[in-house]
Order: sequence, then structure tokens, then C-alpha cells
Amino acid sequence: MSARDNILARVRARQGKPEAPTADEHGAVDSYIATHPQSARPRIEADLRALFRSRALALATTVDEVASPDAVPEAVAAYLRDGGLALSAVCWPALAELAWGAAGVDVVARAARDGDAVGITGAFCAIAETGTLLLLSGRETPATVSLLPETHIAVVRTARIVSGMEDAWALLRAERGAPPRAVNFISGPSRTADIEQTVTLGAHGSYRAHIILVSA
Repeated sequence: MSARDNILARVRARQGKPEAPTADEHGAVDSYIATHPQSARPRIEADLRALFRSRALALATTVDEVASPDAVPEAVAAYLRDGGLALSAVCWPALAELAWGAAGVDVVARAARDGDAVGITGAFCAIAETGTLLLLSGRETPATVSLLPETHIAVVRTARIVSGMEDAWALLRAERGAPPRAVNFISGPSRTADIEQTVTLGAHGSYRAHIILVSA
């Protein structure tokens, strides 16, 4: 039993419930989620791609667009060169087969470590209302790739842009059922204003965020 399971089992025991949730409990939760009406939401414009782009730019994220995944390596190389950054990175395994070498970028598919300057990830989906990326943790999607490097580059298909947070959770439930160990929402570079109310980038993660939107 993991520490998490142990804690939850103790909570359930104090509530007079069995150690693990029953099928009826799971069914009740699923029924509640399916039938519970959504709260009032702001009107979202029809062009989700344009709205997501504008919201992301407002968060100090830079945004590029390419026609297909094959164009991603060259777009990444151009971004790194323009920023005076080293042409090396770590990436999610799903992106390892792109032609990085032909674009002059040295990319290794693995979890990020201390000293890795650039991390390249995909995204489960993107949220137009807030310019936010939703990333799921997992063996093939290590969270460190977006959290440890100073520069985070995310490759996002425009077909995976949804209107709002409610739609993102609905998509997750429809495609994955239960969420993984961690669901990370990334809205621009990491920032904090804890010290004298002065906004500082990169305090808890990357201080550069770049999104490449893929149309195909």
C-alpha cells in the first residue's frame, strides 16, 4: 500500500466506510458528474485557435504556428537560435522520432535532469479561455520535462484546443477515465510575486514558455 492509499484508507475508516471505494460509490460519483449542471460561463468566441493564441501571448508566452509535425524541428531550431540558446534539449518519447538531427538540434527522449536547459513536450489539450496548457504525468509524459528546464517548448495540435476548463476535464474523463497521478496546468512562464509584490519569472519552473501550434 502506498502512502497515499494508506492515508485515504484511514480517512475512510474514520467515516465508517470500507478500505476501498465500492462500485456503487464510483457509480454515484460518475452519475453526479454527468448530471450536475455547469455554472455560468463567459461567452467564448468561435475561433478557439485565435483566442488561445491571444491569451497565451498575454501571459508572456511566445507562440509560433506550423502546418504539420514535420515542420516542428525547424521551428524549434529557429526559436533557439533567435534566443541565443543552445541547440540541445530533452523531449517526451512521443516526439523523439521527429527529424531533430536534420534541423541541427540535439534532442534526447528522457525525463529532464538538473542542467537540462530546454524541455520539449506535447500537451493533452489547450484551454482557449485562459491560454493554458494541460499536461498529464506518466511514463511517456514525464512532468520534469516541462518543470525543470529554463525553457519549455510545447507542441500543441490546434484540434486539441478546447473552450474552457470544464471542457478540458470532460475531455480527460472521456478519453482517459480517471486522471493520472498529476494533472499540470501551465499558464505561461513560472512566476511569483511573493517577494515585495514584485513579479519574478522562473521561480518555480521555466522562465521561458514557447508554444508551437500544429494545424495538421
